[in-house]
Amino acid sequence: MELRWRTRTINLPSGVIMGILNVTPDSFSDGGQFTSLAHATQQANAMIAAGAMFIDIGGESTRPGAQTVPAEVEIERVVPIIETLHKRRSKGEAIPLLSIDTRKAIVARAALEAGADLVNDVTGLRDPSMRAVCAEFGVPAVLMHLPTTPETMQWSQAAAKFTDVVIEVRDELARLARQALDDGVPTVIVDPGFGFGKSIEQNLELIRRLSEIKAPGYPVLLGASRKSTLGRLTGITQADQLDAASIAAHLYALSQGADILRVHDVTGHAQAIKIWQQLSKDDRS
Repeated sequence: MELRWRTRTINLPSGVIMGILNVTPDSFSDGGQFTSLAHATQQANAMIAAGAMFIDIGGESTRPGAQTVPAEVEIERVVPIIETLHKRRSKGEAIPLLSIDTRKAIVARAALEAGADLVNDVTGLRDPSMRAVCAEFGVPAVLMHLPTTPETMQWSQAAAKFTDVVIEVRDELARLARQALDDGVPTVIVDPGFGFGKSIEQNLELIRRLSEIKAPGYPVLLGASRKSTLGRLTGITQADQLDAASIAAHLYALSQGADILRVHDVTGHAQAIKIWQQLSKDDRS
């Protein structure tokens, strides 16, 4: 997997981990746990020690029903931890790639100025100003498929009407990717949006046929971690008890070509991926 910036190119193996760091009071799984800089830094350190290749820092919840946060509030939440980690990197410490999880161009700009390396936009860079910021800074972007907005999504009545969810998600992501590349974004990573505006069966079908999402040639990120679909399938209602289910879904996604896994439990995923890769060696040779 090749990721290009304006000034550098990095080649990464498939099956790398993006650790989730929510500095929000209301995220569905870990809201309120890492709102202070001290707690956010502690969690980032744990992810670094566990082997995360990326840390995805978000200051606004995108769970179904979440309300929009003012840009200035979001910036106040995310910039301190980005600056802290970036300063450590500038002193020679090995720090993962820092991703800013936002749908606002002004927040993306502030985060990139503070030292973030890439942008993760749940709205797929549909906003021209977001594409312009990514192009200006010469950074990669993650484009997620989102059939509706988080404000209007509901936990159980969210499913959009698809004739073939995989084909339609693939084609929409390819369209958004071409648009971003044409506007100067150096690299795009596509995310099928597991759990966003899709039914349980639609979410499962996206993982089963993830190789079709990857067919256009873009790196694929999957984020099924602790999603309510897994809770409904297992009967577990507490999100932070869904790490085993998350690992199962993600290992299957790796078998279908996923390049990046966006996860809460970095330690558990790192262990599972290491064993999966050893077992898969003969299959991939």
